[in-house]
Amino acid sequence: MSSNPQAPKSDPSMRPTSISVLIVAGLGAAALGWLLLSFSYSTLPDLPWSPVIVLAVLAVAEGLLAQNTAARIQRKPGAPRVDPLAVARYVALAKASSLVGAISAGFSAGLLAWLAMEPTEAAGNDLPVAIGGVVTAVALVAAALWLERSCRIPEQPDSQDNDDSDRPSGLL
Repeated sequence: MSSNPQAPKSDPSMRPTSISVLIVAGLGAAALGWLLLSFSYSTLPDLPWSPVIVLAVLAVAEGLLAQNTAARIQRKPGAPRVDPLAVARYVALAKASSLVGAISAGFSAGLLAWLAMEPTEAAGNDLPVAIGGVVTAVALVAAALWLERSCRIPEQPDSQDNDDSDRPSGLL
């Protein structure tokens, strides 16, 4: 076998999270939530608040991390230097969290839609948990996308002696 010297080199940088992937994941999870509840609601206990609390804590933590990281990358006065390896980890966290948030939002939306149409008292009692799940999952997606955006390399001013001038601006 011969190696093609003209073959394109792989680009090791990460790409921003695709909104369409998050929407498809959310819609799939919504369908799954709807189906799961429609077949087994009578055998399930009340919906727990613990996932809502976990999603809320993650959203707040990632929002604070995004704010801190953006200040450090932009080298605002008083902000310490940023560790590139930490930023790479933050990007991985943000990408994973946005997908988890989209799946959780979709699943909770499927539950919410089914519960809203169910006329029982038990379904009415589970509505606040489903609403909280949708709200906190959407907050997690927003915080994760903000964190991902905060990890981007800032645009460098054009200069003649810059060796990386052809390097696209993107995630670290």
